[in-house]
Amino acid sequence: MSIQKWSASQVAKKVINNEALFILDVRNAEAFEDWKMEGHRFEYLNIPYFELLDGIEDILPKIPAEQTVLVVCAKEGSSLMVAEMLSEAGRDVAYLAGGMKSWSEYLEPIKVGDLTGGGELYQFVRLGKGCLSYMVISEGEAAIIDAVRFTDVFTSFAEQKNVTIKYVFDTHLHADHISGGRHIAEETGAAYYLPPKDAEEVVFPYTPLVDGATVQIGASKIDVGAIYSPGHTIGSTSFVIDGSYLLTGDILFIDSIGRPDLAGLAEDWVGDLRETLYKRYRKLSEELIVLPAHFMIIDELNADGTVAKRLGELLAQNHGLNIQSDEEFRRVVTDQLPPQPNAYQEIRQVNMGKITPAPDEQTEMEIGPNRCAVR
Repeated sequence: MSIQKWSASQVAKKVINNEALFILDVRNAEAFEDWKMEGHRFEYLNIPYFELLDGIEDILPKIPAEQTVLVVCAKEGSSLMVAEMLSEAGRDVAYLAGGMKSWSEYLEPIKVGDLTGGGELYQFVRLGKGCLSYMVISEGEAAIIDAVRFTDVFTSFAEQKNVTIKYVFDTHLHADHISGGRHIAEETGAAYYLPPKDAEEVVFPYTPLVDGATVQIGASKIDVGAIYSPGHTIGSTSFVIDGSYLLTGDILFIDSIGRPDLAGLAEDWVGDLRETLYKRYRKLSEELIVLPAHFMIIDELNADGTVAKRLGELLAQNHGLNIQSDEEFRRVVTDQLPPQPNAYQEIRQVNMGKITPAPDEQTEMEIGPNRCAVR
């Protein structure tokens, strides 16, 4: 039997198209339990590679014979060797090119909707990390919000769309992934915006992103309006795009709310978080479509692969928006926190411009699932 080499893009299409897939993950059990490829109809078998060195005969009964099996490891090498053994045993098999490293880095651009005057809004879904970035396009111009570090993805997409990147925004100083925002700005000459309350320690120039600030993209005058919304960080800022979309950064997610502790100030910021969620956002139209900067679980994806939901639905259904007392809210957002992101302190230092790790080091810093939310 031949062995197929699947790209992260091919697997992403299976997630978005809701296709079934059986995955043999040959990483160690701890790595698998911490973080794996997620799909709506994915099934898994985790057998560490070192347990298969003497052969795969014992696991064959556990692997479906009627469908292609995808073998996954950290960087590719081990999965290819196991795939060769399965192929010799007569199974249809593929392995993931680049392993979980490539899955962590892949971005799938998906159109969210049309904007006034022929503009478009795109969401870049990083399925392996839960990150969500955005590009607003109108009449030859573009703005990017919460870009991850793979700058070529955004610049290449802008070239495909024949648009010039004019503005780049970060809703806050990120702690779970390395931002590509200022690097895109440097490459393209775009203005880079960052909330000043999050930028007190940064060592590079930026344009202050303040409450009420607006920019207009293209001649069609698509407003990108900033709303100060602290709580995840002290500077966290949301955006209303074209009067229709609310980009919430890491303050509000589809199934949860943002954690206030990644700068070590949970007790100080929990009041700001409640003020934003229970007062500032409740003054906005419930018809706004919420677009967060992260998702936590695969069930948050819509049928088209986007992560988006009407604010009114979240106000009714999101548990984090329906905690009645201040005391209970404080307990939930300080006591029910998941483990902190891998290397989050170092990632903050990178995003301040204080350290510049090599690309391989940056990959290691970001390995693992998104952990920006309260459980």
